[in-house]
Amino acid sequence: MSQSDIQQQDAGHHLHPFTNTGALNKKGARVIARGEGVYVWDEDGNKLLDGMSGLWCVNLGYGRKELAEVAAAQMNELPYYNTFFQTTHTPAAKLAEAIASVTPGDLNHIFFAGSGSEAIDTVIRLTRHYWAIKGKPYRNILIARENAYHGSTIGGTSLGGMSGMHKQGGPLVPNIEHIRQPYWYGEGGDMSEDEFGLVCARALEEKILEVGPDNVAAFVGEPIQGAGGVIVPPATYWPEIQRICKKYDILLVADEVICGYGRTGNWFGSQTFDIKPDMISMAKGLSSGYLPIAAVAVGDRVANALIEHDDDFNHGYTYSGHPVSAAVALKTIEIMKEEKIVERLQEEIAPYFQKTLRETVGQHPLVGHIDGLGLVAGMALMKDKANKEAFPSDYDIGMVCREHCFNNGLIMRATGSRMILSPPLVITKAEIDELCEKAVHCLDLTLESAKAAGAL
Repeated sequence: MSQSDIQQQDAGHHLHPFTNTGALNKKGARVIARGEGVYVWDEDGNKLLDGMSGLWCVNLGYGRKELAEVAAAQMNELPYYNTFFQTTHTPAAKLAEAIASVTPGDLNHIFFAGSGSEAIDTVIRLTRHYWAIKGKPYRNILIARENAYHGSTIGGTSLGGMSGMHKQGGPLVPNIEHIRQPYWYGEGGDMSEDEFGLVCARALEEKILEVGPDNVAAFVGEPIQGAGGVIVPPATYWPEIQRICKKYDILLVADEVICGYGRTGNWFGSQTFDIKPDMISMAKGLSSGYLPIAAVAVGDRVANALIEHDDDFNHGYTYSGHPVSAAVALKTIEIMKEEKIVERLQEEIAPYFQKTLRETVGQHPLVGHIDGLGLVAGMALMKDKANKEAFPSDYDIGMVCREHCFNNGLIMRATGSRMILSPPLVITKAEIDELCEKAVHCLDLTLESAKAAGAL
């Protein structure tokens, strides 16, 4: 079938996530046909360097036959069984042990889900259930951050701080509060980065006191805000957050759906920022995106309370610990260990990526600032970088840039006026050079478009 034929089928029946469906149907969706390494090809044969690892997830790159072979073998042996009725199976049991072997601290127990959104819903229910077990059901308020993304289920939408998502879908889950995000470049004003980090962290204490310390169950945050634009908090932020959580005895949950499995230069972003969470939500990189699977790693404090409580935890999913997905995830962790993916990233690839990005893309007249560490980065596009003047709201500079990227062999995501990169962890130095070269070219085209539109 031709690309146009597939586009017609797609427009006729497919409702896309986070998409203006009418506008897309008129334009026609780009049909991605195959992938290999850090590249994908569309149905017309155009080659694109995938600077987003699919959707933050294809950490091991495309075309890993080992993962396909494991999936096929498991599908032939046991394609499905549940873990509800006092049953288990080998892939789920082995994967739980493997996850516990790489998580930090005492996160020794694993609850499986099918997506990052489901993992967050699990966090919400498990947190509230924990406090009920402890005889404090009134401790049911969760605090998260503005402009944070925690999934798109009703629970995930409610916990997240995306205003556009809050406007759709009716009433949100109650007893969820939000505090400001630690975005120093955009919101720090005249404060130093360290000072701003403390101010943002102390907003948590202010919120705790506002709603009542005895009513707060947990604080939930990504080590780095991903879909919010890659917001890397100041160095002072997470130590102060942890101090406050400890002071008021509230649970600390790290949403590592994006940061987990090597993205920040360690197995988990919590290790990068020395966070000691009570729970970690994870998905995406857990299977390198090859099959849907997610999990919540639960620390001993919460897990032991659950285990010692003589009653069911009435929560779970049909595909919790799906055997095929679990087998692929287990193989993913094995490959990461065998090929020393995290060590290579930490010692060689991440420093090269961050340095090269700043020396090339960072010098472009449109790029006001780059946030990033490991293999993730966010770039603020500015009308006047010297004076930190943003583009007018009626000119979507990010989408202009994204379109130029797609048309010139590079996939880079736009979040408002911020451009995001999160390439596969297996990327080489030569491919990083190629990525940066393409990014500069696309920014040049974006600059020309902005001038032609009168936005500059």
